[in-house]
Amino acid sequence: MGEFPAGKRLAETQAAEALGVSRTPVRIALRSLAQEGLLEKLPARGYRVKEVTVTEITNSVEVRGVLEGLAARQAVEIGCSEHTIEQLKTCLAQGDALFVGGSIDEAGIEAYQQMNETFHDIIINASGNTSIKSALQLNEHFPFASVSAIAYDPNQLDREFHRLKYAHTQHHAIADAMIKGQGARVEALLKEHSLATINHIDLFNSNTYKLYKPRKM
Repeated sequence: MGEFPAGKRLAETQAAEALGVSRTPVRIALRSLAQEGLLEKLPARGYRVKEVTVTEITNSVEVRGVLEGLAARQAVEIGCSEHTIEQLKTCLAQGDALFVGGSIDEAGIEAYQQMNETFHDIIINASGNTSIKSALQLNEHFPFASVSAIAYDPNQLDREFHRLKYAHTQHHAIADAMIKGQGARVEALLKEHSLATINHIDLFNSNTYKLYKPRKM
């Protein structure tokens, strides 16, 4: 991430030569990135890397909170299955184990990301609402606003420990509300949970942050 700075022009021919592939897959990839909002189509030929602002990221995070809150409420209204509850409890136990030692390293942060993505996926799937899942996928192009990736500062692992531990404490409250069938409460908790990301949006302007995003199999 960051290999192509905001404002940089990307052309099919240059990109194809750099990657050692034909222009066709590059053309498809550039169009896809433009549809996701990461590139801007230029009036002439080519594309430009879009500048992402803090406001855009904040808006995207808030949208995610609303959508996930809706999913959680609908899951409660339908009735959470025993399987869903056991899956949530497994995630909670995995997360708890990461914070027992009072510190966290980069491997622990990656393990947290995987658990966190699973936790949120369980809630979305439990809603049975495929429209929510589709809407969230359209909202995934900002890494800071996506649960499929996690941004962190390797130079401030003490801060990251407390940040992620607090977020995981929220996971416990969310799971508790779902298990108890408290739809309004869990919807509010998911919205509040998204604010944890906004409160640390300063990472976006940090030159030292890293982004962990697992490769899809």
